[in-house]
Amino acid sequence: MDRPALTRIDDCPAPAKLNLFLHVVGRRPDGYHLLQSAFRLIDLADTLSFHVRPDGVLRRTNAVEGVPEQDDLVIRAAAMLQRETACNLGADIKLDKRIPMGAGLGGGSSDAATTLIALNRLWQTGLDRPTLASLGLRLGADVPFFVFGRDAFVQGIGEDLQPLPLEPAWYVLLSPGVGIPTREIFAAKELTRDSEAIKITDFATSITRNDLQSVACSRYPEVQAAIDWLGRHAPARMTGSGSCIFAEVASESQASRIVESCPPKWRAWTTRSIARHPLFDWVR
Repeated sequence: MDRPALTRIDDCPAPAKLNLFLHVVGRRPDGYHLLQSAFRLIDLADTLSFHVRPDGVLRRTNAVEGVPEQDDLVIRAAAMLQRETACNLGADIKLDKRIPMGAGLGGGSSDAATTLIALNRLWQTGLDRPTLASLGLRLGADVPFFVFGRDAFVQGIGEDLQPLPLEPAWYVLLSPGVGIPTREIFAAKELTRDSEAIKITDFATSITRNDLQSVACSRYPEVQAAIDWLGRHAPARMTGSGSCIFAEVASESQASRIVESCPPKWRAWTTRSIARHPLFDWVR
């Protein structure tokens, strides 16, 4: 393979997402749950930097608390791209985390998607967006969305994505400081698995909810407490499998006032929607 035109890319964003709603509409024979959701990109983001190595070695250059290097989706994504394209190049990868883990914001999946996009560019492996999304699905159900790179109506196990036009919005994001394992919530016997499917054209007028929220709240009372507190300011809902809570508000100033009043035991952010992934134009 020829030497790449670029040898380094720094500060690549990996944005978080919100589930504006999440319905569990069924379950496949292999155990995977069938979902419907509206995924929205927000400006809270991790950042990654990549430096090409000629020796084929893949290495994370900094420690990430609670995530061993060999288990990191970033390293797994890089290794998959390397295998699938027979690329003989490697990379040093630095990951700066800002998105809380176990929060339902898709941070690990977003990191993996940014890795696929950035290394596809650096290594000049030439894969298009559908191919990268297909690879991403093997890493996690949320990865294809971040490769897709736009707000989406999501179905199936995360692979069926349709563009969803949404008006710009400001949000308050609240972390109650607990991490919730996704597998625990989906394995719960009390989880509703037969919600009635809705159509994308009915999304704006349908009554929606997060089917995982009641399970998470029953097992993690701090999540319910956060919903109750934020709900005094604006309608609040859990994102993904939790634990983060969000509420749409009318303005940045309103969001800032709520964030400033957040109890010190929790962490809150003012966030806004973003129309496209910051690296959208890097993929065909």
